[in-house]
Amino acid sequence: MARTRYGTDRGLTARMVGTLFGLGLLYVILAGVLYALGVGAIWVLGISAALLFGQWWFSDSMAMAAMRAHVVTPEQAPQLHGLVDRLCVMADMEKPRIAIADNDAPNAFATGRTAKRGVVVVTTGLLRRLDRDELEGVLAHELSHIAHRDVTVMTIASFTAILAGFMVRSAMWGSMMRDRRDQNTALIFFAVMIVSVLVYVISFVLIRALSRYRELGADRGAAHVTGQPAALARALQKISGEMGSIPTKDLRQMEPVASFAFMPAFSKGRAGGFGLESIMSTHPPLQKRLDQLAKIAAEMGQR
Repeated sequence: MARTRYGTDRGLTARMVGTLFGLGLLYVILAGVLYALGVGAIWVLGISAALLFGQWWFSDSMAMAAMRAHVVTPEQAPQLHGLVDRLCVMADMEKPRIAIADNDAPNAFATGRTAKRGVVVVTTGLLRRLDRDELEGVLAHELSHIAHRDVTVMTIASFTAILAGFMVRSAMWGSMMRDRRDQNTALIFFAVMIVSVLVYVISFVLIRALSRYRELGADRGAAHVTGQPAALARALQKISGEMGSIPTKDLRQMEPVASFAFMPAFSKGRAGGFGLESIMSTHPPLQKRLDQLAKIAAEMGQR
């Protein structure tokens, strides 16, 4: 990975490696079960690899299409490009593409299969509501995701739920079509369903845990690169407070990129805890993010 001034987040790196290893192990087990049940190994691996490659290769295009975002040139958005240019120089990293989505929800996200193919998307609602320093903090947060390559890791990890469903359907239809009169068909169906549900649940928990940590890592990176953790904290508070007044239609449009967004589409901003809501969340609680930024500000000698 190319060195940038965002530095190496060892905690994030360890969690990304651990998540991918855990997901890989789960799917080796699931593939083994399917193979034992008579589903061809070449078929399972070939289709799985093709779907994974397709999602990874077209990840930026799919995310932009979901948000109806369009790439803008420096002539079309000079102030936005100016901020990104400045941040990329400060972080010593390659500049990604910049895109704008016509959506009133104040939000942003980064995606792309590689740093060179990376794209930072901001909504018109974000541009209208944040001042220069706050916007710079959000952009630095998104650039941190690209610098740490966690966008690629999340794209691959998020694919696992789709893959699980596909593999299960293949197994079910394969088992039933081979011999409809086989008395073991119901047992095979039940066994595959149990295994697939367990794989999906564990995958879901792993992905959500990584997603929450990557947001804290991006906040840290943005605070250190800009030197203004307070500005990022203001942006978080402002966006969280504005979410309640955004039309539901605009919030729903953010759902396809919820795991990649700067803030969740439906933010409650509670302190959190260890419960069902915290486990299912793609983002850490607002208060936890603010506490981390306050701690960084204190370390910098800021109030």
